[in-house]
Amino acid sequence: MARTKERGQTPKTTRFRVCQRKFALLALLLLLSSFLLTACSQGPALPWVSLQGPMSIASRTGKATRQDPVRVVLASITSPQESRVYYDAMLNYLGRQLGRPIDIIQRKTYAEANDLVRAGSADVAFVCTYAYVAGHAEFGMELLAAPVIHGQTTYHADVIVNKNSSITSFSQLRGKVFAFTDPMSNTGTMYPLSLVKALGSTPDEFFAKYFYTYSHDYAILAVADGLADGASVDSTVYDYLRSSSPASVAKVRVIRVSPPYGMPPIVVRADLDPQLKKKIQMILLRMNENSSGRKILAKLHIQRFVTVKDSLYDSVRALAKAAGAP
Repeated sequence: MARTKERGQTPKTTRFRVCQRKFALLALLLLLSSFLLTACSQGPALPWVSLQGPMSIASRTGKATRQDPVRVVLASITSPQESRVYYDAMLNYLGRQLGRPIDIIQRKTYAEANDLVRAGSADVAFVCTYAYVAGHAEFGMELLAAPVIHGQTTYHADVIVNKNSSITSFSQLRGKVFAFTDPMSNTGTMYPLSLVKALGSTPDEFFAKYFYTYSHDYAILAVADGLADGASVDSTVYDYLRSSSPASVAKVRVIRVSPPYGMPPIVVRADLDPQLKKKIQMILLRMNENSSGRKILAKLHIQRFVTVKDSLYDSVRALAKAAGAP
C-alpha cells in the first residue's frame, strides 16, 4: 500500500492507511494498471512471491538438483509483476549455466532486500545504487557486475510530470502532490530530496502531499493517471517501458534529467563461497558471447555485463549526503 505524507507531519515516523477517496483510487488504479503493463489482461497474473519463502525457478523448469539453490533477491525497482517479466529469463539462464536451482525472493522495499543479504538469507541481489552504497558501508555488500546500456555503466533520474501539465521545472512542483518510489531509491527519492533541499525547503514544506509507490513503473502510472503531479524515476526503467510498453509512458513527459550515476548493480553477500561467486560472475560477464544469452540481454535492452569499481558510486554517496541521508 502506498504511504502518504501530509504537510507538517514527520516523514520518518508517520505511516497511515490512505483513506481519502483520491488515494483509495490510487491503489485500485495502480493494481489494475500493473496488469496492463505486463499484458496480464490476456493471461493469468504473474505472482508476487510469498514473503514466507522463495520460489524456485528449478522447480518450474525441472532442472532441480540435489545441490543447494542459489538464493536471488530482487529489490522492487519495478513492480512485482514487471520484475518477474524482466528477470525470469535471465535467472533461468543463470540456473542452467550453474547447473543449480535458483530461488527467487522478492521484497517490497530495498531495505528488506538488503536485510536478507545482511542476514545471509540471500546470496545474490539485484539492487538500487543507494541500496548498494548503504549495504557496502553497513555490512560489506560486494559488487559482482553491472549492466552496460547504450554503451554506458551510468544512468540518470528523470523528473516527470503529466504531459498535459503546465509544469516545466522542479520548482513549480511546490505545493503539488509528489510520488517518491522507495525511501532508499537513488533516482526516485535521493535526487528529488536533494532538489528540495537545494531550494531551501523540506518535503513537508515543499509538497502539499507526497507518497511512496515502491516501484518506478508505479510512480510513472501515478503521474500518468493524474494521482501525482510529479515523480522522479530511473531512466533505465523509463526507457525500457517507452520501448516495450509505449502506452505506459505516453501520458508523461520529462522536465529534468539528473547528472549520471553508477548503474544499479548485481551484488553478493560478503561471505559467499569465492568459487561460487566467481562462477556466477563469469556467467554474467560472458552472457553476451552466446546466442541464447544475447537474446535475453537484447530483450532487457542490456548490451553486456561488466565488472565495475566501487568508486563508480561515489557520485551516489555525494547525492545521498546532499539529500540528507545517513
